[in-house]
Amino acid sequence: MAKVAIVMGSNSDLPVVKGAIEKLKEFGVEYEARVISAHRTPQAAEEFAKTAKDRGVSVIIAAAGKAAHLGGVIAAYTTLPVIALPIKSSLMDGLDSLLSMVQMPSGIPVATVAVNGADNAGILAVQMLALSDENLAERLVRFKADMAKAVEAKDKALQEELHNL
Repeated sequence: MAKVAIVMGSNSDLPVVKGAIEKLKEFGVEYEARVISAHRTPQAAEEFAKTAKDRGVSVIIAAAGKAAHLGGVIAAYTTLPVIALPIKSSLMDGLDSLLSMVQMPSGIPVATVAVNGADNAGILAVQMLALSDENLAERLVRFKADMAKAVEAKDKALQEELHNL
């Protein structure tokens, strides 16, 4: 099975990144995780990106805050899809991270999820893998059906509560 690589700019990003890890585990997707800084260890970022495919990686999630260039640097050195996960910082509530990730130059695409949107980063990685894995595709169908059932149950409870007002 294909693997997802998760790279974060700092170990302080782990509390947010855990959401992506949990989603990957929920779908039974193998992953690896590293701390690599685009600015402090650029050679390590280059090596990580250039060797990802050889390690069996099919999708990379890059989580970073503040200047948040990690996803773009990784994407510059690989043809694998990169999902950027902006981390909320104390400076601008994550807007700085988000803008750093979505304003990529032509030819270096990086998909970007919401600030602290680790769950969606994990799900998006699974959706990418599911393009060539029927088992994952079926699990995604069940996942979406379960979400719909949960909303329907909430609506039913709301209707009952409103009826009793």
